[in-house]
Amino acid sequence: MRDLFPPTTTKVKLNTDDRINNDIERKTAHNINNYYGKTEKEIDKRIKELNYEWDTERVLELNFASIVLISSLLGLLSNKKWMALSGITSVFMIQHSLQGWCPPLPLIRRLGVRTATEIFEEKEALKKILNKS
Repeated sequence: MRDLFPPTTTKVKLNTDDRINNDIERKTAHNINNYYGKTEKEIDKRIKELNYEWDTERVLELNFASIVLISSLLGLLSNKKWMALSGITSVFMIQHSLQGWCPPLPLIRRLGVRTATEIFEEKEALKKILNKS
């Protein structure tokens, strides 16, 4: 059962190509390294920016909701066959929530969208830099 339903904090990473995960990790490490020697104000500003960074879940939720809304409207106003797209999208939403994979995920990750955990890790690293200065 554990293999079928991976932990919430790692499900997206487990379903992302290693090269993409490595790229995201490198960019995160680069972001952190850029803040060594920066002022407390600059680091605080970056932490505040990270509080507003969209994670994979937020992007996917918007994506899914938009598809369901548009296909439902098209189904009501144009052709009932559009309703099938809402159903298909719902299946992928369920699959993502349980297993961490859905069709748009590889593209979203390729675009560099990070998980909440990855964003949190950068914030924590920046807080450690603040505590050392």
